[in-house]
Order: sequence, then structure tokens, then C-alpha cells
Amino acid sequence: MAQSGFREFSELLRGNREFRYLWYGQLISQAGDWFNQIAVMRLLDRLGASGTEQAMSLMLRMLPHLVIAPLAGVWIDRVDRRFVLLWSDILRAALVPMFLWADGPGDVVGIYALIAAQVALTALFEPAKTALIPNLVRPDQLATANALSAATWSVMLAIGAALAGVVIETAGLAPAFLIDSASFLLSALCVANVARREPPQGRRTDDRPRRRWTAGFVDLFEGFRYMAGHRAVLSLVLVKAGIGLSGGTLLLLYVFAKDVLPPDDRIDLWTGLLFVARAIGTGVGPFVGRFVGGRDDAAMRRVIAWGFFVAALFFTAFACASGFWTGFVLLGLGHLGSSVSWVFSTVLLQGKVEDRFRGRVFSAELSLFTVTFSLAMLATGHALDDWGWNPRSVAVVSGASLLVPGVLWVLAHRSRWSKPDLPLSTSKPR
Repeated sequence: MAQSGFREFSELLRGNREFRYLWYGQLISQAGDWFNQIAVMRLLDRLGASGTEQAMSLMLRMLPHLVIAPLAGVWIDRVDRRFVLLWSDILRAALVPMFLWADGPGDVVGIYALIAAQVALTALFEPAKTALIPNLVRPDQLATANALSAATWSVMLAIGAALAGVVIETAGLAPAFLIDSASFLLSALCVANVARREPPQGRRTDDRPRRRWTAGFVDLFEGFRYMAGHRAVLSLVLVKAGIGLSGGTLLLLYVFAKDVLPPDDRIDLWTGLLFVARAIGTGVGPFVGRFVGGRDDAAMRRVIAWGFFVAALFFTAFACASGFWTGFVLLGLGHLGSSVSWVFSTVLLQGKVEDRFRGRVFSAELSLFTVTFSLAMLATGHALDDWGWNPRSVAVVSGASLLVPGVLWVLAHRSRWSKPDLPLSTSKPR
């Protein structure tokens, strides 16, 4: 079964030129994202930024999504999505060298502005890429394409961060930022090789005139009405919001590497290894789900439920781990479960949402995930600092929280697990 699955990935990349170049662009662009995050953290440290200022830089990598993503979805549905990808890469390439102008503590606010601008462009790139994939691959290839995309994110998490550390230590920050800038230009060259393919429905938007300044908001609310009118779409959009409830686990990685699990005082090493466990789990999960049972709509709905329960089980077990390597394995298995739910909810959405609404739906999905993820991180921080909870107790609650969306998903979908879904474009809103 594994051999057959890997053959599917190989055939997709060899036989589909447009998807291959889109994947190349994602590969390079996401490496640049992780490269940049490490470089900026090191820059802030050299400028003498406080712990609060460092934490603010991390929050700024999430918060702009809340403002940008909904309106970005309107734009993604109006224009050629390749155009969105191309220019988000080009503009990020132009922004990155500006970090080199910072030379003192007074420039921290300027760094914040650059982070926010760069993340805003990423908030365009990611939903545009996800919305474009169904226009490039056959419906039966969507699960394969998204499993490959998720694995790419995980691999780039490990490789991008590792390369950034090596370059900064050996060559300094200036070469690191210049390499990062070049990575976005190379990604843009890859995206430019994706030939335009119109969706089967033709134009993505209707033909009503859009001359008033309110047109974008009209389109935005049309997208909300579309999701509210299709319960199947709305429930899938909420899957990633459910996964975001475990966002505190990410913050806890630093705490566990420093105070709970490390066998010695090499904190940087143990922190990095826990992130490697995260990368391995999220990379392997979609492949496991695809090979084990995610071959049709009903099976994917069942696997989404199992993904929540597997993640809840192993994240909770991670909280109770007695040794580092036991925790490493349990953390990876927890992320394996959550990544299965993440990828299969994306596949089902891509197959069911009309193309003209796809950008708005995926942008709304990203926004909701950002809200729950940020609130979970905030609650975790308060639990550790203000409520007197120990890290293991917080980790247990964070992991067990995934039982809630898992149970809700089962209650909402158990009657449909043996029934195939109809494309929403052929059904009326319910």
C-alpha cells in the first residue's frame, strides 16, 4: 500500500507540470518563511529586545491574518490566483532586506512593522495556493496533492530553521536576510511557470458590476452567506478552528524543553528536537491517513474524527511523559493525528466549494484557526504565569481540549459516514 501511495505522489509531480511548479514555489517560499522567523528572532536578540518584545514578534506572525485574510479572500476570488502568488513573493523579497536597516533598540517598532507586512503577504499566498490546487489537479488527486503540500510544510519547518541557524552562525545576519530574499524571488520564478487554467465554471465571480467602494464588502458577506447556507462547508471550515484549541502545545514546547523533559542543560538542542518531532508528525500524518483509509468522502470524514482523538490521546500522554525521548515520540504522534484532520478537511473543502467562493472560504478558515490558536496560546501563558498551574497540568488540558471538536464532529457526521457526498455546486443551500 505504501509503495502504491508513493507512486501516486511521483506520478502527480511527473505528470502535472503546473502543480509541479506550484509545489516548487511552495517548497522554496515556506523555507523562506521559516528562515526569516529564525533570522528575525536572532536580530531582535542582538538588538537587546526583552522577552516581551520577542513574544510580541511571535504574536505578530499570527494577528495580521485576522485582519487581512477575510478581505484577501475577496481579492483571491476576483483575480488570477497565480497573480496573487507571484506578487506576494516579489513583495516579500523586497521587504526582507529592510530588516538590515535595524541597528539599535529604537528600531524594534520598525521590525514589528516589517513582520506585519510580511505576514500580511503570507496571508495572501497560503489561501491563494490552496484555492488554486483544485484548478490544477483532477478531483481524485486532491488528497495526494494536499498530503504532499502538508508534508512540504513540515519538511521546510525542519530544513528552513536548520539552514537559518547554520548561515547565521557561519556567515552572519546580512547574508541570511539576503538569502531569504532570494528564496522568495526563486519561488516567484516557479509560480510564473504555472500556466493559467480556468475552472470548469468559467469566471470565478459573477458578472455584476463592481464599481462601488463597497463592492469588496458585498463580496465578503456573500462568502459568509455561502458558508452559513451550506452546513457541510461550515463544519469543514470549523475543523481547523478545533485544531487551534491545542495551540498552547506550541508554547509548551519551550517550557518542556527547558524545565520538564531535558536530560541536561542543552536547552537549545532539546527545543530544536521537539520541533523536529512536530515536523515529523505533521509530515507523516497525511501519508498515514491517505494510505490507511482516506480514499473517499465518507472515509475521510471518519479519519478526521480519528485524527482529533489520536491527537488528544498523544498530546495528553506527552504531558505525562517521564523522559525526553518518550515525550519526543508522543509529541510526534499527537501532531500526526492533528495533521490528518487538517489535510482531509482541506481536501473535502476543495472538492465541495464552488471555485468562485473558494478564496473567501479558505481565508475565513485561516482566520478562525488564527483566533482559536492565539486564544489557546494566551490562555496557556496565563495558566503558567498567573493561575499557578504547572506545565504538565496545562499540557493535559491543552491536549484533552481536542476531544471537544472530535466529539462534535462525530455527532454531526456519524449518520453520513456511509453516504457519498454530492458536490455543493449541484445542491442548494440547506
